[in-house]
Amino acid sequence: MTPSHAWVAPFGGTQGLLGTNPLAFAWPRENAPAYVFDFATSAVARGEIELHHREDRPLQPGWAVDARGEPTRDPAAALDGAMLTFGGHKGSALSTMIELLAGPLIGDLTSQQSQTFDAGRGTAPYHGELVLAIDPQAFGAAAADRTGAEQLLASFAEQGARLPSQHRRAARERTRANGYVRMNAALVAELQALAGG
Repeated sequence: MTPSHAWVAPFGGTQGLLGTNPLAFAWPRENAPAYVFDFATSAVARGEIELHHREDRPLQPGWAVDARGEPTRDPAAALDGAMLTFGGHKGSALSTMIELLAGPLIGDLTSQQSQTFDAGRGTAPYHGELVLAIDPQAFGAAAADRTGAEQLLASFAEQGARLPSQHRRAARERTRANGYVRMNAALVAELQALAGG
């Protein structure tokens, strides 16, 4: 868990107060890739808004508000305004929890404090990170727990649902097989400029 800069309005708010506040979770598996997810508590990651801006594509409804607090599909207006949390008040509450656990609880900055510290320089967020690691052996019957976990995760496929990261793993395998990563021309030009070529 980690805060960022105050780019996200709380539910019912109109200005950035919370960070995108990503949350990651991993559950190890014995004969399959680990169950892993990693997502922002904003409706979409900030990088997605920046990508839409770079490619001049409109945002999806419900992703952001402009500087006046009005809903917007314009990425430039969203970058000047605020992003929204996913899931309304539930996403806002989860984002606030991450702010508190990975900020004040560990003696570090909130997203709002990080943005103030940045003072408009456009630097990366200055924040804490909270990592919790749990030893399943501490809870006793770990073998039975793994069986239950595998049954639960297998039930996803039985319903035709996919687990988080399956799409990403498939894309990674395609990249390995193809020997290249697809990028649009604008991104290639930007990378070449950064590389001095």
